[in-house]
Amino acid sequence: MATEQQIQSKLIKKLESEGYYVIKLSLTNKPGIPDLVALPKDCSAVFIEVKASGKKPRPLQLYRIKEIKNHGIKACWYNGEKYIDLEEE
Repeated sequence: MATEQQIQSKLIKKLESEGYYVIKLSLTNKPGIPDLVALPKDCSAVFIEVKASGKKPRPLQLYRIKEIKNHGIKACWYNGEKYIDLEEE
């Protein structure tokens, strides 16, 4: 089973190959903020929380995703296979 770091590295390469500018957030002023910022060229930002297969975001991470979405910004989480919007859970 792939680790979260392996999934994240693969996702970063995939997004960059699709033209996204990807930023990995490691230390922020907001605990629980998603792992990656994927900025499409000439478009809006997307915040992505990466989880290993079978894992789900912690409650604080889910709160931050909802907070970001409430600001009109795209946010979701990714489990190594698909993007998951909070409404899909």
